[in-house]
Amino acid sequence: MRRGLVIFLLVNLLIIAFLVRSVSTLLSLLLEDAAADAIHHAELPSPNSSLIEQRPQIIPKIIHQTYKNETIPEVWVEAQRTCIDLHPDYEYILWTNEKSREFIAAEYPWFLETFDGYKYPIQRADSIRYFVLAHYGGTYIDLDDGCNRRLDPLLAYPAWVRRTVPTGISNDAMGSVPQHPFFLRVIELLQQYDRSWLLPYITVMYSTGPLFLSVIWKEYMQDRPSEAGRVRILMQDEYNRFSWSFFTHHRGNSWHGKDARFIFWMGQHWILLTFLGFSLAGVVGFCLWWSYGRVMLLGAKYRYRYTKVPSLISPSRLSSSPTRRSRMLPTLLRRVSFKEDEEARGVTETSYELSRHDD
Repeated sequence: MRRGLVIFLLVNLLIIAFLVRSVSTLLSLLLEDAAADAIHHAELPSPNSSLIEQRPQIIPKIIHQTYKNETIPEVWVEAQRTCIDLHPDYEYILWTNEKSREFIAAEYPWFLETFDGYKYPIQRADSIRYFVLAHYGGTYIDLDDGCNRRLDPLLAYPAWVRRTVPTGISNDAMGSVPQHPFFLRVIELLQQYDRSWLLPYITVMYSTGPLFLSVIWKEYMQDRPSEAGRVRILMQDEYNRFSWSFFTHHRGNSWHGKDARFIFWMGQHWILLTFLGFSLAGVVGFCLWWSYGRVMLLGAKYRYRYTKVPSLISPSRLSSSPTRRSRMLPTLLRRVSFKEDEEARGVTETSYELSRHDD
């Protein structure tokens, strides 16, 4: 029984270790505050400062955006007009479905099958933004993000993304120089993460969306990249909370469904759900242990009830001398009948048990 217990515990520990290792990056994101790479307010010039023009600008002055066609909904037109008014010297590229596919087919044909095979259109909208930043460089902005001030101070960093809540980074506003190693890694790993996760929201988030990008970013930063390969983080205050923040946010999330609302509810009650999850795991573990113990007990009863004990001494040697027989064979086989089996099935099953010779 002790050996069985040890095996049971080892198997369970291996399963737990495998599961923890599989989600170790996701768990580490819960503790990541991105403070080490944050773009602090103190290092940014004020919106109307003359110092803006004196900062180096290594990211190209290109603004990339995505939509299914060239007819942008009216609700987002005003947000885009503010960006155009603030950046008359920037180049604007709207990546429609058709234009995005032509670009992938021409520049990255190895990804075309995956690009066409995405189940949800938002996955293509997510993936194309990574490819154009890696290829051309520039700044990507979602259509529901408007500009609150000039973006020139952000052009001084080789790459930047924005912090999101409750953890990780988002992909709705980000910038990069061409061929930055982080975005090169992102596009290389898109095929590896192309999986279905039952719910549409989770599938999108973990295959091409912010959760996918956060996992790649966390693993990328563990390699301690050089200053040129560093990814800086635009925190919430600098993103859209104040008058001096870079962006304004308008209601979007057009691809979200009922499953997304369920996920948001889970995010709001994650402490309760974590407690319930550990409780459920404890109950399941106890049930498995109880079932294992019952199986071992029944197996032991069956084995000792129906197994015959073989004779170790030949009959000829037993008949030679009573004294010698009692000394060499201290036990004899005694036939025992199980009465309960006779009454239950009308037949008699017999077994043999060891008993002292002098009984």
